[in-house]
Amino acid sequence: MISKIEYNGIFPKVKKASHELLTLSSEERNNVLLTLADIIDCNYEMLLSANAEDLAKMDKSNPLYDRLQLTPERLNGIVSDIRNVVTLPSPVGEEIEHRTLPNGIDLRKIRVPFGVIGVIYEARPNVTFDVFSLCFKSGNACILKGGKDADSSNRAAIELIHRALEKHRLSKDSAVLLPSTHDATVALLSAVGYVDVCIPRGGRRLIDFVRDNARVPVIETGAGVVHVYVDADADLEMATRIVNNAKTRRVSVCNALDTLLIHSSRLDDLAELTAPLSAKNVEIYADRSAYCALKGNYPDDLLHTVDNEDMWDTEWMAYKMGICTVDNIDEAIEHISRHGSGHSESIVTDNSRTADKFRRMVDASCVYVNLPTSFTDGAQFGLGAEIGISTQKLGPRGPMGLREITTTRYLLAGSGQIRP
Repeated sequence: MISKIEYNGIFPKVKKASHELLTLSSEERNNVLLTLADIIDCNYEMLLSANAEDLAKMDKSNPLYDRLQLTPERLNGIVSDIRNVVTLPSPVGEEIEHRTLPNGIDLRKIRVPFGVIGVIYEARPNVTFDVFSLCFKSGNACILKGGKDADSSNRAAIELIHRALEKHRLSKDSAVLLPSTHDATVALLSAVGYVDVCIPRGGRRLIDFVRDNARVPVIETGAGVVHVYVDADADLEMATRIVNNAKTRRVSVCNALDTLLIHSSRLDDLAELTAPLSAKNVEIYADRSAYCALKGNYPDDLLHTVDNEDMWDTEWMAYKMGICTVDNIDEAIEHISRHGSGHSESIVTDNSRTADKFRRMVDASCVYVNLPTSFTDGAQFGLGAEIGISTQKLGPRGPMGLREITTTRYLLAGSGQIRP
């Protein structure tokens, strides 16, 4: 266990390193990231070996297993994302506003780094690289606190990040990985004066703990309880593709479909709508109407009834899904209001008025019409990688890219004016 005194030694060093980052040009930051991409490219075996140590300790049936796993293809994606971040314009110094006040004072509002960003995350070793690349590009130092499930993978990743920093004669304190202990989490959440903002990435328990115990500012990235509503006026072929992609593209991610809402007039289409899901062994937990419509049309061992209302609040992160029948758009919106997490919601409809009402009334960071929720992703939005999906309303909302991890500063210049 690391003592509080030792933590207090780490945090001031990171704060000092954040000041060093302010002296770097955008080109210098890009060169570090390109070096990191090259280093990762040459060290797949090291990363996969470390990841294998973590995977060996986790049951393959655990929903987090897929999130934890690194493959050559996923490492290719990490390298590609870092190089993509390099191509994006830096938000640092971007002028948001420039005007002259009536008294002649020149006023400018610009983007500046937060300073030190702390990120607490679970079994997602790719987050280590995502967070560093975005933080470094935007001029922020980062303190990383990964979960014990990915500890070997994260330690291998931070070693490569430190190699890139050292190659450019920069302090390794620009990116620090804390031990995967509860004490480290508590220390990070209590680092007032050293950590400018903390961002949790993980399940509901982690997010609730961070929000309830943090003494530093928090940007909440919510768990995803995600819905797709198939309206009375939905195109069946389109709805089938959308539901299948939203549910099965990758079940362990926060934008995956959890509950299908279906208009009661479309229950006869439910067997066709769910046919691709049965081929992928998706277990369905249906209300009475949907269950009756699927009985005999969906594998019995994969079809269940809803035991209680709490099931509608479930973020499955597995090949499981709820189905709830509604009689109109208002019932669909009300269900989402009660059980959604403000993450991503979608409607499938050819009725423009219904689509507009859904857009106006559904309270979520990302609202889709005739698209799967799987698009909620920083890279898909053209942001490069992402820090997380913010579901709060104060500050950034939705995928958090480079601009979302900066703040603003007013710069004022005059010629000796004084306030009357």
